[in-house]
Amino acid sequence: MKLLHTSDWHLGRSFHGVGLLDAQAEFVDHLVTTVRDESVDAVLVAGDVYDRALPPPDAVRLLSEAVTRLIDAGSQVIISSGNHDSAIRLGFASDLLSRAGLHIRSDPGSIGAPVMVGDAAVYPLPYLEPAASSVTEELGVDTRTHTAVLGAAMDRVRADAETRGPRTIAMAHCFVGGGATSDSERDISTGGVAMVPTGTFDGVAYAALGHLHGSQQVAETIRYSGSPIAMSFSETHHTKGTLLLDLDADDRVRVEQVAAPVHRSLAQVRGTLEEVLADARHSRAEDAWVQVTLTDPIRPVGALEQIARRFPHVLQLRFDPQGEALPERSYAAKVARREPLDVCCDFVEDVRRGAGADQAETRLLRDALEAGRAARGDHEDEGRTRERGAA
Repeated sequence: MKLLHTSDWHLGRSFHGVGLLDAQAEFVDHLVTTVRDESVDAVLVAGDVYDRALPPPDAVRLLSEAVTRLIDAGSQVIISSGNHDSAIRLGFASDLLSRAGLHIRSDPGSIGAPVMVGDAAVYPLPYLEPAASSVTEELGVDTRTHTAVLGAAMDRVRADAETRGPRTIAMAHCFVGGGATSDSERDISTGGVAMVPTGTFDGVAYAALGHLHGSQQVAETIRYSGSPIAMSFSETHHTKGTLLLDLDADDRVRVEQVAAPVHRSLAQVRGTLEEVLADARHSRAEDAWVQVTLTDPIRPVGALEQIARRFPHVLQLRFDPQGEALPERSYAAKVARREPLDVCCDFVEDVRRGAGADQAETRLLRDALEAGRAARGDHEDEGRTRERGAA
C-alpha cells in the first residue's frame, strides 16, 4: 500500500508580492502524475491547504481541480485543517464529499474516527487551537496548551488504534520539539509555548505532520513533508516535495522523498554593489527570485534599478553596511541656522551615511524648493484677495 504525505500548500500565497498560484498549479500537475505513476492509494494533506481563512476564488478553484484530478487518478484524498485554514469553510459538506473519496477533517469531534484505506487506519487531527473553548471542552482538558490538547487527541487515537491492525497513521498540524523552523511559518505559540514532545505521537506506525516548511524527520516515525513550494528566502536550500510512504507486507513504513518541480529557484546574493553587478559567481541567480544584501558602507544611489538590470527577478533588497562610513554629525547640529537648501542636502547626506547630494540632485532640490515657495505665495495672495473682496 502506498500513501503520499504532503502539507502546507498555502494556496493563494504571495512571495514578496509575486503570486504563487502558477507554481502551485505546477505542483498539482506533478502530484497527479506521481499518484498515477506510483499507484498511490491515498494522498494525505496535513493542514494549511489555504494561506488564509478566506481564500481567493482562484485558490478555491485550484483546490477543487486538484482533489478531482487526484481522485480520478485512483487515489483517495485525506485533508486535515491547519492554523491558516478556516475549519468551518474547509469542512463544508465533508460528510457528503467523503462518499466520493475526499475526506476532510476540521472538526475536533471527529478525532479518533479513522479514514480506512484498505486495512490502514488514517487518523486526521484538525489543527487544535488551545485557546478555543470548543477544542478544550470537546477534548475534556483544563490546561490550554498544545501539549494538553494534542495529548488528549492522541489518547482518542490510541484507544481506537488498539482495535485495528498495526497499520496506523496519524496526521497533525503542529510544532514538534526538535523541528527546524523557517521564516514563512506563522507563530502558533500560546502563552509562549508552541512545542509538543515527540512522545505525543507514540502508539502509531507513522505521524504525518504539517506546519514546518522544511522536509525533516524529528523521530523514527515522525516526519514533516515540508511545503511543496518555498515561501521565504530562508528556504533557499530546501529540497521541496512530498513523502511517499510504502507500507510493506511486514507492516514497516518505508519513506522516500519525491522532489517537486521548481517553478523558479531562489538565490541570496551578498556584497558591495560593484561586486553584485560584476561577480561571475552570481550568474546562476540571474533567472532566480533573488534577495540581495548590499554591504557598501554608504548606501548606493539607484541601487535597485542597477541590480534589476542584471537580476530582473530581484524581490528583496537589504542593506548591511560594512566598514567605515564618513563621520556623522547630529541632525540638530546639521539643521541649526541653515538655509532650506542646505537642510535638504544635509538630509540626503544623513540618510546616505555621509554621501552628500551631487550637483544634479542639488539642482533638483533647489527647483523643488522654488516651486514650493511659488505655490505658497500664490496661496497667500489668493487668501488676501478673498479678504479684500469680503471687506
